[in-house]
Amino acid sequence: RSVSCSMSVCLRGFLGLSLYKLSASIIFAPSITSQKDYCSVSTTMSSVKQDPASAVFVTCPTMEVARTLSRGLVQSKLAACVNIVPQVTSIYEWEGSIEEDTEYLMIIKTQSSTVPDLTTFVQSNHPYDVPEVISFKIEQGSEKYLSWVKQSTQRAKTN
Repeated sequence: RSVSCSMSVCLRGFLGLSLYKLSASIIFAPSITSQKDYCSVSTTMSSVKQDPASAVFVTCPTMEVARTLSRGLVQSKLAACVNIVPQVTSIYEWEGSIEEDTEYLMIIKTQSSTVPDLTTFVQSNHPYDVPEVISFKIEQGSEKYLSWVKQSTQRAKTN
C-alpha cells in the first residue's frame, strides 16, 4: 500500500471540512495489521477559516512608546495580546547612511482582517516617520489560543 493511499483513507472523513487546514502525520509501524495503523490525524485542528490570525511586528524606540502603543491596541480591540521584546539591534539604511539602533520589538497577535486598522493606529501614534508594521498569517497553532485571539479582537459593529 502506498503512503498516498493510506493518507486518503485517514482523511476521507474530513473531506467535508474544506474550510479547515488539516495536519496529517504518517506513522510507520514495523507490523502493520490494518489501514488504521498507517496514520493518525490530529483531532485538534487549528481553524484557518475566513479570518485567520496574524502576528504583526512593530519596532519602537523606547519601552514607553511600545507600552503606550500596546495598551492602545489592546484597549481598542485591535490586538488580543502584545509581547514586547526588549533591546533588539536594528541595522538599516536611512537617508543615505547605515544606522544601528537599539529598539523594542512588539509582537502583536490579532485577526488578519484587523491588520489595516492596526496599521493605521500605529502610523497615527508612532514617533517614527516610517514605522515598521509587517504581518504574517498564522497557519497553525493552539485552537483555544487562536479562538481567544478572535474573541478578544471582536469589535462592536457600527452602522
